[in-house]
Amino acid sequence: MLCLERKRAERSGNKFSLFLLDARVAIDQDVTHSIVERMVKALDAARRETDLAGWYKDNSILGIIFAELGGAAQTETNEMLRSKVLKSLAAELTPEELQRVEVSLHVFDDDSDTDGRGSATSNPAFYPDLFHQTHSNKLPLLVKRTMDVVGSALALAVLSPFFLVIAIAVKLSSKGPVLFRQQRIGQLGKPFEFLKFRSMYTSNDPEIHKKYVQSFIAGSKESGGEANGQKPVFKLTNDPRVTSVGRFLRRTSLDELPQFWNVLKGEMSLVGPRPPVAYEIDAYYVWHRRRVLEAKPGITGLWQVHGRSKTTFDEMVRLDLQYSRRWSPLLDVKILLQTPGAVFSGDGAY
Repeated sequence: MLCLERKRAERSGNKFSLFLLDARVAIDQDVTHSIVERMVKALDAARRETDLAGWYKDNSILGIIFAELGGAAQTETNEMLRSKVLKSLAAELTPEELQRVEVSLHVFDDDSDTDGRGSATSNPAFYPDLFHQTHSNKLPLLVKRTMDVVGSALALAVLSPFFLVIAIAVKLSSKGPVLFRQQRIGQLGKPFEFLKFRSMYTSNDPEIHKKYVQSFIAGSKESGGEANGQKPVFKLTNDPRVTSVGRFLRRTSLDELPQFWNVLKGEMSLVGPRPPVAYEIDAYYVWHRRRVLEAKPGITGLWQVHGRSKTTFDEMVRLDLQYSRRWSPLLDVKILLQTPGAVFSGDGAY
């Protein structure tokens, strides 16, 4: 029921509130074995007929979904709902039992879920289906991780001479470190240090890319990516911050090679969605965030082998979600085999 309501809200843009009542401690200490029955009675009294209620986690966490809350201020509405739920619980439970029940409130909308640094992410409480899939797909995920470890270790060993040549070229082309390190957002919103060969001058203004990406995601016609009558692309086509060597590395995707180390560490996979920067997620619509929830980020993916930067942002997200739904080790192998052709063609690379 929660997954259906979430998908409905993603399409409509409406908000809904999820109340979770963690009763594990209370149930464990219930000598009369009646607390669950009394909690259910309290929730029935607190909800409307159209509000959905049930087990969020079997026999331990109860949930209520309050949807269609009208145009009242979100904070006032949620406080009213919290007060109503607690009042109903207090009417059925003793004060000692009530202290053992943890009530949490989660709001599903574009702005309510933040990671404490001002960057919007997605609240995992709304995606229990993802954790269920992880649990039920243990063997395929083990195969995927084995492919990642073997593939990345082999790539690092075989490509080590290229690493040396590229490092020298980067160092000779401009001042600064060989590697570019940047915090990216991984699966379930977990940040990690993302590695690339440096392709830009060290003294540059990140606001150029930030403003471009945010306006492009928002669908602005003035995103600056149009060239020769073509539709905008996801990357700046004539970025003044890029060095001459960096332009070649980007065109050939050689700047991505250090990410095999990210794969070996388990922060990325060989195949998956590209990991976004925090300010990119700030511009996401709520359904866009699923791309950082449903799969571990990867070096290559459906987007890279189907047009790369020439697709629109929404098309890229849909390809990422399509990959998450269809994922299998065989699909990973198919994408990996298609990647060299996409790289050598240079189509959509900037």
